[in-house]
Amino acid sequence: MGLKQLIIDAWGWANYKPVYSDARGMPNRRAFPQANASWVPPGDQRRLAAYTLLAAYANNQAAEIAQFTNPDADERREFGDPSMYVETALANLLGREQSITVPGAEQTGTSSGSEDADQAMAERVQKLLRTWAEAEQFELRVLQTERKAVTLGDGIYYLHWDPAKQRVRLKAYDPGFYYPVIGEDDDGSDYPDRVHLAWDLPEDPRKGLKPRLRRITLELDWIRPATASGVDRAGRPVRAPVMTDPTDTEPAQPALGPGDIPGPDGLIARQYPWNDAPSYTTCYLTDATWNLDDLKGTHDVDNLPMDKAAYATGPTGEVLDRLDLMVDFIPLVHVPNTVPEAQEHWGTSSLAKILQIFDELASTDTDSAKASATTGSPIISVSGRPSSGRRSELSVTPGMVVELGEGGRMDTLDTSAQLAELRNRTAELTERAGTIARLPAVALGTVNPSEVPSGYALEISLGPLSSLIGAMRLARASKYNLLLKFVQRLHLAGQAADWAGITIQPASLTFGSFTPTDKAAILTQVVNAFEAGVMSLETAIRTLTKAGWDMDDAETEIAQIQARRFEEARYLADATGSTKAVGDYLGLDIEPDPTPPAPQLPPTADPAAATDPTASNSNENPAQGSRGNNS
Repeated sequence: MGLKQLIIDAWGWANYKPVYSDARGMPNRRAFPQANASWVPPGDQRRLAAYTLLAAYANNQAAEIAQFTNPDADERREFGDPSMYVETALANLLGREQSITVPGAEQTGTSSGSEDADQAMAERVQKLLRTWAEAEQFELRVLQTERKAVTLGDGIYYLHWDPAKQRVRLKAYDPGFYYPVIGEDDDGSDYPDRVHLAWDLPEDPRKGLKPRLRRITLELDWIRPATASGVDRAGRPVRAPVMTDPTDTEPAQPALGPGDIPGPDGLIARQYPWNDAPSYTTCYLTDATWNLDDLKGTHDVDNLPMDKAAYATGPTGEVLDRLDLMVDFIPLVHVPNTVPEAQEHWGTSSLAKILQIFDELASTDTDSAKASATTGSPIISVSGRPSSGRRSELSVTPGMVVELGEGGRMDTLDTSAQLAELRNRTAELTERAGTIARLPAVALGTVNPSEVPSGYALEISLGPLSSLIGAMRLARASKYNLLLKFVQRLHLAGQAADWAGITIQPASLTFGSFTPTDKAAILTQVVNAFEAGVMSLETAIRTLTKAGWDMDDAETEIAQIQARRFEEARYLADATGSTKAVGDYLGLDIEPDPTPPAPQLPPTADPAAATDPTASNSNENPAQGSRGNNS
């Protein structure tokens, strides 16, 4: 009967739009052609359409989407409000700066005696990660991915080893390309064992290329025998098994990969440098392309006909047909914007809950534009015959004099009151959107700083923003920890020279402060706590960094401070008696003082004087002796 269905899912917030949800709850085919492609699974159609809808709002193109169901939508005014909310949430999420930290790295060199091995390793890994981040423009990749996550609800990182550059490469992908395979009995919050990155390639008549589909598949599976690049009977590049040389007693057998060992029940084990025990799984990479004309029937992104695929070739000449990456994890990280619901996989856009308010704002802005037109160029009516006796169309210009006949009059239509009400309506909707999105006016920059009564009042007004950013950072904490762990593992798997011998360390991405702070008050608190001995120098430096003090590197700052604290170095020398400990504290190479030699007394001139105690009488003053005799 065409009755509309009620669908409540992660994208149900867009059901109110007819272009997004028809009677069956499915997106409009003309408005969202990508979501309705033949290879897109039915469960992903609403997600892809929601991404397109959100991107249109963020780019002031929502009117173009609305025109598919409302031809009059071309008059819609869009002044960038959704984009402002996205950039505000993004700026507060990332903070003033971002830094990679490894626990224990900042304590290196502060203890007496030799450096602790764990602390030295933490310092080394932190320096390696920061060097990699600078070379790979990690901050730029974070900004690209987080803008997608805030706008669309999800962001994707893909990591791979580049043998030419000898480092891990990091790419940011649109979440519309991301298709995790989650079964009916799987928990959506778990890490999937099979993931696709797929997108359409347009037709290129000049190169003779038809519309195609490209799919990159990453899959965890049992370790198989070794394979090598080859071709099939049709000349298509594929991978073929490598066989051992036959002997007199045994025929040719599938060869094992380097370092692989046969396990029980025919399984193959492999010892990875980051695991204590051998593993039986590895990650396989497949990069293939299909002509869309070859995809007929019920094929979707997960069950495409492999006999129609054209496999890509990697930079080293390897055919990417289930290529063994020699790692036991999928080097892809999905970053949700919010903490997903229980057993769910997807995040929620920061625009989702206020999308209807943006529609109201657009309608109000459209009405305001019309009212401002009649206010700036009012409608004028003239009554009475002109004195010249001739009727003509009048065009009012500045300084124009209109001569009317007897009883004539001129009236104007004043719409300024309506325009003022529309402006009040805009202010009301903007305030309501900020309240729902938990972006207060002080965060949006619409409050005059002189109107804030006190710093405490400012802190109270930022309460909703603090809770919002806390929840968004909570959803990302484990994802960035996982990403930095993958970076270390891939460098070990690629046998990078600088990373040789490292131990995988727990690393995290720390976001900077996002709220205004009283630097003077924080400095006083830190100094008092440090001098009282209830705060370490490392914690003091981190606190000042988060408060906005410009410090490039905490370790360098600590070393520079200690290099000038000679009084503390003297106390350290008195307490330990170790010259080396003092040198490590000051960052100086101090050689220990040599052992002083035994004192050597000069010899006497008269040997007898050294043995006869009476010989000293000869040196007595004669005057003293005569006085004695006289007495």
